[in-house]
Amino acid sequence: MVQLVGSLRKELADSVSACRVLVVGAGGIGCELLKNLVLTGFKNIEVIDLDTIDVSNLNRQFLFQKKHVGKSKAQVAKESVLQFCPTANIKAYHDSIMNPDYNVEFFRSFMLVMNALDNGAARNHVNRMCLAADIPLIESGTAGYLGQVTVIKKGLTECYECQPKPTQKTFPGCTIRNTPSEPIHCIVWAKYLFNQLYGEEDADQEVSPDTADPELSWNPADTEARATASDQDGDIKRVSTKDWARSTGYDPVKLFNKLFKDDIQYLLTMDKLWKKRKAPVPLVWSEIQKMACPQEVAVTGLKDQQVLGVAGYSQLFSSSVDTLRSMLSEKGDGAELVWDKDDPAAMDFVTAAANLRMHIFSMNMKSRFDIKSMAGNIIPAIATTNAVIAGLIVLEALKLLSGDLEQCRTIFLNKQPNPRKKLLVPCALDPPSANCYVCASKPEVTVKLNVNKTLVLALQDKILKEKFGMVAPDVQIEDGKGTILISSEEGETEANNSKFLSDFGIRNGSRLQVDDFLQDYTLLVNLIHCEDLEKDVEFEVVGDAPDKAPTPPRTQEESNSVANGNKDSAEPSTSSKVPVEQDDVLIVDSDEEPSSSSMDVSGDSGLKRKLHDAETGEASAKRQRLDQPAAAAKNDEDDDIIALD
Repeated sequence: MVQLVGSLRKELADSVSACRVLVVGAGGIGCELLKNLVLTGFKNIEVIDLDTIDVSNLNRQFLFQKKHVGKSKAQVAKESVLQFCPTANIKAYHDSIMNPDYNVEFFRSFMLVMNALDNGAARNHVNRMCLAADIPLIESGTAGYLGQVTVIKKGLTECYECQPKPTQKTFPGCTIRNTPSEPIHCIVWAKYLFNQLYGEEDADQEVSPDTADPELSWNPADTEARATASDQDGDIKRVSTKDWARSTGYDPVKLFNKLFKDDIQYLLTMDKLWKKRKAPVPLVWSEIQKMACPQEVAVTGLKDQQVLGVAGYSQLFSSSVDTLRSMLSEKGDGAELVWDKDDPAAMDFVTAAANLRMHIFSMNMKSRFDIKSMAGNIIPAIATTNAVIAGLIVLEALKLLSGDLEQCRTIFLNKQPNPRKKLLVPCALDPPSANCYVCASKPEVTVKLNVNKTLVLALQDKILKEKFGMVAPDVQIEDGKGTILISSEEGETEANNSKFLSDFGIRNGSRLQVDDFLQDYTLLVNLIHCEDLEKDVEFEVVGDAPDKAPTPPRTQEESNSVANGNKDSAEPSTSSKVPVEQDDVLIVDSDEEPSSSSMDVSGDSGLKRKLHDAETGEASAKRQRLDQPAAAAKNDEDDDIIALD
């Protein structure tokens, strides 16, 4: 007779009670997951989250209350969950999982890792750490009514990066307001700014520096005071962005200096933010006017595809502010403008504001065409979706603890039942991809670039960190001498940054060995010299080895998209060559459980067609879904999901 403890077999219940679990993320999914874990019988849980609680989280992250605003999500989640099970042993970290302190040995101390993250960079990092530690990872995500859960086990299943992902499109508010690292962050900020100045104000679209940034030093007493202060005006008269702008008569110069000088100088006082980042550089209107105003980059072709200089975008900002002020005035008192990417004045404003912010944060500025193509819509987070996905995570965890990996599945949650009246569709897990540049036995990739024009710094930041998701790469040239091109030790190879690859004898067929010791990850990079790359494309990831490579690499799936947190590959003018229409998500209608990898349309087994993935962040898989042309699962943690056109 089977002995039960609650609803579980005694053997499984004992395994659950003894299992050490790491939960990464304490937001929308994380809150539900932590509650489910303790109620299922998990006693040893560690949770890590960098974020603090915002008012906008309270409608779906039920472990938090208004009194918790400004406090650490991980810490408050721990305290709330202990009320469900006071005997549980829960440890909370108010920190980033990408902190070097959380190394491979840290991950090896757990039996299971569960992701409830909100960005691609952290997902990639956890994926690599779990592979290095050989610990099972349960990956999950939601986007509106859609959700997905999958299991990743080294050597047995696809890893998170085996299949290319569309670009990440969900960003924490503190990233938008304080520490943008991608052009899309600046574009979202500029759209928020438009609404704050001319449209319907939304508290979730604040653009001023975020004093509750989770990366600032966190002290429970300080954050509690900050939370209560938000409800008390005291002697301070709080003025909205729109009211302040009206009081200036929408003066372009005053707006410029506040947004691009004063606010940036205030950000610089948050010195902890800039210990490991390049600090922003404020812009001053009077100094810019002394600069020459012609275009700094001579471009032939359409005007919308030209990239202006700082002076040019400053003038565009000024003229667009004047135009929008006139449009608002014509509508009368209390009127509002609605942002429309086809409205020239609105598009000029967002283009100018976004590019000025990109320049301040040391990013390459973008053309009006690029920015227009990236402008997006908002998809709300749904509490019920998070709850369903969190439940599925625990079910997959129980299978793993029972030793039934073969019973684990990638499971999709659909918005509506399919023709077979199913909302939840399980798919068999796929084996690792032989071409994966992360989990293959000898990861290898081929990159096409111009060695005479590519700087060492671009190789480090744009290719290795942004494209391939490394944190602290060390690069050695396979030239027989072991030349060190890039070192993760600060200052050791800094002099190389401004030199071109060709200055080090790198040419067509050269090979680089890249090591990231934090991720315990080694990648062999084959280089193809090319002088006729497409316009605005600095490099391409290709499938074939260079003709003159000493040892041709295996075929590499073209343009693996890493979905790293810092990437210009969000834009049309970048190296990412995976068209959205060729996403790896399929619609499947079959009585059988299909594999979660891409399949051809064939046979009588059912209807299969490609599904556009409006979100990133899931293990690539097929989705059984016949009613929607777009949107696949992306992890939602706390912020709205910004789906780009």
